[in-house]
Amino acid sequence: MDYFKTTLKKYLDIPSPSSYTKLALEVAKEEFDSLGLETSYTKKGALIATIPGNSEAIAITAHMDTLGGMVKSITADGQLTYHRIGGGAWSAVEGENCQVFTRDGKVYRGSIIPTTASTHIHGLKSYEKRTEETMRVRLDEFVSNKVDVQQLGIQVGDIISMDTRTEFTDNGFIKTRYIDNKAAVAMTFVLAKKFIENKPEKTIHFILSNYEECGHGLSVIPSDTEELIAIDIAPVGDQQTSTEFAVSIAAKDKKTPYDYDFISRLAETAETHQIPYNIDVFNHYSSDASQYIHRGGDVRFACVGPGINGTHHYERTHMKSIEATIHLLYQYCLK
Repeated sequence: MDYFKTTLKKYLDIPSPSSYTKLALEVAKEEFDSLGLETSYTKKGALIATIPGNSEAIAITAHMDTLGGMVKSITADGQLTYHRIGGGAWSAVEGENCQVFTRDGKVYRGSIIPTTASTHIHGLKSYEKRTEETMRVRLDEFVSNKVDVQQLGIQVGDIISMDTRTEFTDNGFIKTRYIDNKAAVAMTFVLAKKFIENKPEKTIHFILSNYEECGHGLSVIPSDTEELIAIDIAPVGDQQTSTEFAVSIAAKDKKTPYDYDFISRLAETAETHQIPYNIDVFNHYSSDASQYIHRGGDVRFACVGPGINGTHHYERTHMKSIEATIHLLYQYCLK
């Protein structure tokens, strides 16, 4: 679990909103290569790492891309408006510090604030609804107009990434932005190391996708894949069975029910090995697996993951949930 936390922090520190995942995936490729796995990229830029086996393959997918933003325009007073990349509420990013990445490699700091941020100036207007029209990136630079910003090299289409504010508490909680889905990425490396030490009979493909938050994460998977398991977050809240202290097995998301028999086998594995688990149904959610199936994929498919409080906001989970997810995947693949 120390290796998991170190790996999680490493990838959290590499900004990777959808479409801006190249660096993070290059680092992942180097890490898989160092473990001796066979690696390759898809044409769309997803990374595949393989532990060869003697029979049909299981593919385990996690998405490297996160939420973020893209510069929409530069205002007359030298601030930035932006489009959101992926989902999430405007209130989730208000007051957060961020980075802006230019196409010529510069990085600038800023903060996300509403146009009516000051209660001393705007009074009750400071509590107005947050929308794309009322939210801005306030740059930490000597700028006061559009030309000043352009001279920094900032332009429409530049990527914006929020600070993660990562914290590991002494009693096992993890608090950060982008547990979705950097925790899953870190889990793939834990599993890779465990499978190198105790090799399954089946071939294992690890797939790190790069557009899941935009709804088209997986486009292709290796042709020998018989079973596809997405590792993703399990929202914790009202009318959900998921908790921060167990692994969740998705029965259905907004796109489709998952493979009923596959879910049953995963649940049986959890029970056999006394792994704490829940089966859950998600209303506003999809995964690499269900997105791939929706594009016509022909494979048995499932989705498992740790229970996350405050998904697409300032997220939190517990190491017990991480451990349970890794344990379930490990035991299932060995079986």
